[in-house]
Amino acid sequence: MKAYSVEESAIRKVKIYILPFVFLLYVVSYIDRANVGYAALTMNKALGISSQAFGLLSGIFFIGYFLFEVPSNMLMRKVGAKKWIARILISWGIIDLLTTWAQNTTHIFVIRFLLGVAEAGLFLGIILYLTYWFPAKEQARAFAIFMLAIPASNIISAPVSTWVMSHVHWFGLAGWRWMFFIEAIPAILLGVITLFFLVDNPDKAKWLSREERQWLIDKLNREDAVKPVQAHRRLEVFRQPSLWRFSVIYLSVTMGSYSVSLWLPTIVSSFSKILTPFEVGLITMIPYIIGGVSMILWSRHSDRTDERRVHTWLPSLVGVVGLFICGYGHNPVIMIIGMTLTVMGIYCFFGPFWALPAEYLNKDTSAAGLATINSIGNIGGFVGPYVIGYLKGATGNVNAGLYFLCGGFILGLLLLLSNQKETRQRSVYFESGIVNCTVL
Repeated sequence: MKAYSVEESAIRKVKIYILPFVFLLYVVSYIDRANVGYAALTMNKALGISSQAFGLLSGIFFIGYFLFEVPSNMLMRKVGAKKWIARILISWGIIDLLTTWAQNTTHIFVIRFLLGVAEAGLFLGIILYLTYWFPAKEQARAFAIFMLAIPASNIISAPVSTWVMSHVHWFGLAGWRWMFFIEAIPAILLGVITLFFLVDNPDKAKWLSREERQWLIDKLNREDAVKPVQAHRRLEVFRQPSLWRFSVIYLSVTMGSYSVSLWLPTIVSSFSKILTPFEVGLITMIPYIIGGVSMILWSRHSDRTDERRVHTWLPSLVGVVGLFICGYGHNPVIMIIGMTLTVMGIYCFFGPFWALPAEYLNKDTSAAGLATINSIGNIGGFVGPYVIGYLKGATGNVNAGLYFLCGGFILGLLLLLSNQKETRQRSVYFESGIVNCTVL
């Protein structure tokens, strides 16, 4: 049996105890925010929702999310991670449950907005929470494993949601209504479990030995002490050009990420009029399976080489190529290949990207800094789906919308590349000496 050092043992336990649970939370979260894309296959006709209206209601979630993201993360710092994350889960589960009884477009609009308000802070709260547990050299992989929940949720949601829509019609309710009802329950249950399972920080982790706990606390404190933006200069974070660059870059990618999640079922259903919702779900699994595997391998390589910038801009380039192929192609096979490349680019981007701002924000400034990046970036979750819906209604197809997303990716790519020579060096003291890390 292999004997682990204190360092190896501590990191191994944190990975086993923390990552699977937060992964599960985000799987449920992403299913509940993206399942409206599958519901659209039958809900839109039932409620008389046009392409433009669907684009708007898909994006309205992110208006609520944007408005409450920063306050939510600041409150998490005061209330504690487990209580605040539990509150988020329970409140969004209850709101999503209400979709079951929506009777018109207005009801859907209000519910989607409130869902964004309720869920605001979950993603960044967990990203912030992971920085309390993982040293810098472990973070890209930890973020990638957590964010593997995005493709995993789509892999799960695609067949499950469409199967429920096709086969569950209890008590005279339509299948799409039962889909919302069934998929809201896990959020409420997991919210209750979170109160008993999560631990706010390593100080309270009884599942670590005293030596492991002390090593992890010391390690994180040493890294925190040398980060450029210190606690006594918290407002300084908002004067950093990199913060706003990160925000625009992330916005360019989230436009593509959420547009793909919400519109891919509709795009696939347009391939053939004889495809059932369940068959559409099976086809949409393909890009997410390939994207999820690529995401883990790419982030692992980023951690192994301790390199972030190339590992961030290269996936953006792949996303540009994928969107161009998908927009230009008319053959269903070509479009699926293009969409698969797009999903690969988006998911490979996430892990290395979120390791970048975590390198220069300390634990006292990261709540506001990371929340700012995510809240501004998530405006893309409104812009992308809305523009696709508007252009689809105006042109009769999604090609113009895909080219719009392609332009967004190019903007983000140019910002990444233009900053290659504009680097800032800092020294991080590891136990073996000094390591120079380059920050975007």
